[in-house]
Parts: sequence; structure tokens; C-alpha cells
Amino acid sequence: MPTAPITLRSLLTPALLGLAMFASTANAAETLRPPQGYYAAVEAFKTGDFKNDCETMPQPYTGKLEFRSKYEGSDKARSTLNVDSEKAFREATSGITTLERSTSKKVMQFMRDGRPQQLECTLNWLTAWAEADALMSKDFNHTGKSMRKWALGSMASSYIRLKFSSSQPLAQHPQQAQVIEAWFSKMADQVVSDWDNLALEKTNNHSYWSAWSVMATAIATNRRDLFDWSVKEFKVGANQVDAQGFLPNELKRQQRALAYHNYALAPLSMIASFALVNGVDLRNENNGALKRLGERVLSGVKDPDEFEQKNGKKQDMTDLKVDAKFAWLEPFCTLYTCTPDVIEMKRGMQPFKTFRLGGDLTRVYDPAHEKGK
Repeated sequence: MPTAPITLRSLLTPALLGLAMFASTANAAETLRPPQGYYAAVEAFKTGDFKNDCETMPQPYTGKLEFRSKYEGSDKARSTLNVDSEKAFREATSGITTLERSTSKKVMQFMRDGRPQQLECTLNWLTAWAEADALMSKDFNHTGKSMRKWALGSMASSYIRLKFSSSQPLAQHPQQAQVIEAWFSKMADQVVSDWDNLALEKTNNHSYWSAWSVMATAIATNRRDLFDWSVKEFKVGANQVDAQGFLPNELKRQQRALAYHNYALAPLSMIASFALVNGVDLRNENNGALKRLGERVLSGVKDPDEFEQKNGKKQDMTDLKVDAKFAWLEPFCTLYTCTPDVIEMKRGMQPFKTFRLGGDLTRVYDPAHEKGK
């Protein structure tokens, strides 16, 4: 009679096996959380004279998510701006962008000043859009589904600062919080549907940004399935980074290749930061792909010829002259040890404020160097 193979499971006593299973279940049930900086308290609760600047809320967008691309008419590289179509895109999406920017701005103001009007303005806007089931149309084109995921990432990542602040500002607004989080959760499901399992040749920065929006929502709503999907998408992205730190699908963007490599770093760095605090270390994925990508971009900023030699196109440096485009340095330099020259570069650009990542990242990741600009 053949002897049964010895396995780890066979060596465990029933009691130990039960404990192991319990530990696994307990770990899976742990509440998802953001990095420590998101627990910051409201800095002050001002009560003096105040001009309530809650503007008129943009009409909740419930129409088709079908918008013109700013690269309309461009070739496969999608790198040549079409001024007319960009103008049409900006006009059609202005209400969505206003909601994104206002949410970020008002949350930053509230975390600084603690005025209830600032909080109420934000929650009222988000609640109204949630109750209208905004941004949920199943009729969409590529630009439309891109707007959905960008908007979700902006709103959810700003909301996290309210949800996890030690001042507990949402404690007085449980019903609104429930409505908003249910909307975020539903939208995240649609974002997953929009961007899941794309062919590798079509997986680029859009997928990374969709994964960031889903990660932010996972933390805001404590959904492990969304967290796991975001991690999965990060790994797809990390495994696209080649040995030299280039992303092949971003190299296709011709003169904007370096700018798009830089753009890809923001969602990837944020996902890795959020994953790490929840026990998933993505820093070594594909032999340190994220670090390699970051170093390639920083090297390319100093010497853009590296990218020109790689894809034959002189690089457009316009975007890279905007400090906020390097907001990824905040999470990145907590994941890895940044060199003194990179730290000096970061200090010169701080504070980093970008609504697509939820506002003031310097206040979250490096508050000692927040200058309050």
C-alpha cells in the first residue's frame, strides 16, 4: 500500500490547523486602512467671520459618457493635441471636473480650518450626485470611461481624509456618508468592468489610473475585492516595465513618452503605498519595477535624450515643468530611499497638491515640509 505524501497540512495537528485557518480568516477580515498621514486631525476649528464660498453645485452628470478626445484625429501614438476637440471635451466635462476640483479644495480647506460649512458643502454635493446616480451611464466611449475613473479617484481619495481623520468629521453625517460610499462602491464596480483584463498592448496609464481609483474606493468602503483587483492591475503594470525602466506602451506616445512615463508613476506609487500599509508589499514586483521606472523618469528629466534615443522622438517637456506633475515623489520616497538630490528636488517643489490624488500629498506624506502655499 503506497505511503501518503507528507505535506505541511498533514504535519499540523487539528488544533494548530484550526488556529492557522482562524488567523487566515482574521487577516482577511481586517479593516483596510490608508497610510498614517490620512489619520491627521483637523488642524483648527475656526469660528470667526467666514465668507461661505460654496458655489452653485454643477448639475449631476447623468448623460452618456461619450466625449471627444483631445487627441482626436491623431495617429496611433495619440500624442498630437487637437485644439478644437479639447475645447469641446473641456466644455462637455466641466461639471464633472468642477466636482472633482471642489471636493479636493473643500476637503483641504476643512482639514485646515474646520469650518462646518466647508464640510457640509462637500458632502451635500457628493450626496446629490450620488442620489442622482451620476457618472453611471452604460453608454460610454474610451474618453467617457476614462472620465469616470478619474472622477472616482479624485473624489474617493479626498473623501478618505475625512473618513479616517482622528477628528471623525463624518460622525455627525452618517446618512450622507452611507449614500456617498454606496455610490463610490457602485462606480468602482463599473470601473472594474470597464478596464478589467485588457490585452497587454492596450494596458497603459489608463489602467493604472483605474486601479488607483479602485484602490481609493476599496479603502473608503472597506472592500477587499476591490483592493485585490487594484493589486492585480498594479502587478500587470509593474511587469510591463522593462529592464531599463521603460514602459513599452508609453514609449509609443512619441514626443510625449517621457511625460506619460511620469504620469504613470502617480497611480502606481499611490497603489503601492496603500497596499504596503495593508500588508501587501509590491516594491519588489518584477525586480523592483516601480523603483526602476521612477529612476528612469528622473534620469530622463535631467537628460531627455535618453527617451529620444529609445523611440527616436525629441521629447516635449511642457508637462514636466509643472511641479504638481511630480506629486508621486511623496509616496515614492516613503517606499524607497530617495537620493539626496531627489530629496532636494522634492523639497524645492513642495507642497504637492493635485486633485486627482486627493489634494495635498505633502500634508499626508511629509507634513514637516508642508509650507501651506
